[in-house]
Amino acid sequence: MPPNDPNRLNRLEELKSKLFSKDYRTKLEHRDSFSHAYKKEVVDSWTPKETTGVNDEKNFFVKTSRFKKFFIFSLIFFILALAYAAYIFFAGGNTVSNDNIDISILGNNFTAGGESLPLIVEITNKNNLPLELVDLVVEYPKDSSDTSLSDIERLRDSLGTIPAGAVRNDNMNVLLFGEQNSICTLKFSIEYRVAGSNAIFVKEKDYDVSITSTPINLSVDAPPTISPNQDITLNVKATLNAINPVSNILVKLDYPVGFQFASAVPAPSFGNNVWNLGNLSPGDEHDISILGKMVGVFGGEQKTFNISSGSQSSTDKSTIDVVFNSIQSTIAVQKPFIEANLVINGVSQKEYMDPSTAPIAVQIQYANNLDTSVNDFQIVAKLSGNAFDPKTVSASDGFYDSAANTITWDSNSNSEFQAINPGNTGTVAFSVSPLSLYSAAGGMLSNPTISVEVDVAGKQAVQGFATNQLTNSSSADIKIISDVGFSDKALYYSGPFTNTGSIPPKAGQATTYTIVWSLSNTANNISNAQVTSTLPAWMTFVGPFLPANENLIYNPSTREITWGAGNIPTGAGIVGDPRSVSFQVSFTPSLSQVGAIPTILNSATLTGHDDFANVDVTVNKGALNTQLNGDTSFPNNGSIVSD
Repeated sequence: MPPNDPNRLNRLEELKSKLFSKDYRTKLEHRDSFSHAYKKEVVDSWTPKETTGVNDEKNFFVKTSRFKKFFIFSLIFFILALAYAAYIFFAGGNTVSNDNIDISILGNNFTAGGESLPLIVEITNKNNLPLELVDLVVEYPKDSSDTSLSDIERLRDSLGTIPAGAVRNDNMNVLLFGEQNSICTLKFSIEYRVAGSNAIFVKEKDYDVSITSTPINLSVDAPPTISPNQDITLNVKATLNAINPVSNILVKLDYPVGFQFASAVPAPSFGNNVWNLGNLSPGDEHDISILGKMVGVFGGEQKTFNISSGSQSSTDKSTIDVVFNSIQSTIAVQKPFIEANLVINGVSQKEYMDPSTAPIAVQIQYANNLDTSVNDFQIVAKLSGNAFDPKTVSASDGFYDSAANTITWDSNSNSEFQAINPGNTGTVAFSVSPLSLYSAAGGMLSNPTISVEVDVAGKQAVQGFATNQLTNSSSADIKIISDVGFSDKALYYSGPFTNTGSIPPKAGQATTYTIVWSLSNTANNISNAQVTSTLPAWMTFVGPFLPANENLIYNPSTREITWGAGNIPTGAGIVGDPRSVSFQVSFTPSLSQVGAIPTILNSATLTGHDDFANVDVTVNKGALNTQLNGDTSFPNNGSIVSD
């Protein structure tokens, strides 16, 4: 090729550029005849050549060590996995698992209440080991409505040993009770042991049964709506629906608040709401009629009567052990056509407690709740009770008939009663005082009461010349609170103790006094009676008291004297002996008290509870001082402290 050939020149330039390039790679021929590629570095200056053989050897051994560790770890993991697989294969079949035990219940999922339900319980042991000492247990509530399982039936059958792979059947009969269409849940469980262990293992399964009918059918006939203070009759019918006779069946009514029981046919067996129907044969019927009224209620309220039946409890004859059936009857309370409310001493309530010390003011508030007039309106109030005093009746605008003990307000005494327009209201009033709770002729009144019964009536014009007769009633009992007496006095010359010291008391010298507390009571028993007082700082409690069996306690920390009198019987202190207690106190006057009449006992308070009127009673007494007004021998100048 000529020296000036262009192709040659281009190749030379290309080779030149490669020789001076940093990325130039070439192949070096070695004695082993292998070619090795490497990147030739082109440096800008001369530097000593570094030895790289040691670093290459170090990197080689690091890489080799990591690979060896990974290999050893993989080998260990493989050995462990192989060992676990061998354990599962050879030993896993010798364990017992609940998952390999099946409980199947064969039978109906429904039954009539009170009838026997046969069931077949099938137990399958899929384990490779037998189940030992197997017990089959079934638990279910006596009453399907008892969700708390507070009272359950429990049946237990011993099945012995169930071999590996075997199936064991057991026949059981259960007797279920409950309301119609309710669900009763039966809990089946097997308790078992395995060889070589004392532990008890349990496998459970629930089984629901629907109650299709009840042994006792209940029905009730009641009005859908009533007015306050209106008589109401409930007719309850109980019918035995079972195919077998039953015994000791109870029917119970739970009355709503405001229902006032009057009577029932037949009469209740327990209280006023429980009837024992005795022994019943299939198809037997029992009718119960209850008469009463709703009092203290208002229009717009809903009142619900709960009626239940079931077997009699063996421990409490008045309670139902297992409920067979229950129903409800709800009655709506509506406003009466004509209204009459009793207000006694400014309070409207069914029972009123009066202390018997002042006349009782009674108001009758009436109203026409219709959208038409009420004509010939009339109000009649009848008074009765062992504490009623006919001589004290005072009625404004009304006629009091002492022979019938009635007060009448009508159009003859009040022209407005000829026609009460829609929405009109008004009030009539009278007053009465109770009899004395004790008289020499009649003795002591027991449970003194004044009863007030009010009847209102009127006529409502309807289409044509027809009229509707409208009536309503209201009543209240006034219970007279017992008149409890509490007297206290200080003595020196009389009383059960001998007192010492000078009269009048002298500064620096001790004088003792006797304190006497006495309790009396009229008509009603007073319970939890207690008298409390305290001693002034300058007084000392001496200690003895009489009678010694009384519950008198002195607290030196609070300086309080407490007499737990307990019961104060009717007539105490009036027709019988009073309740009393006596104790001694000591007074050493200071010079600062010379010329004064110091207090020797602070004010005292009697508290108790009137059991008939169901109210608390309280009587307060003032403080006692050195002026002994209760001691007949006490001198006029004996109260002022001298020096």
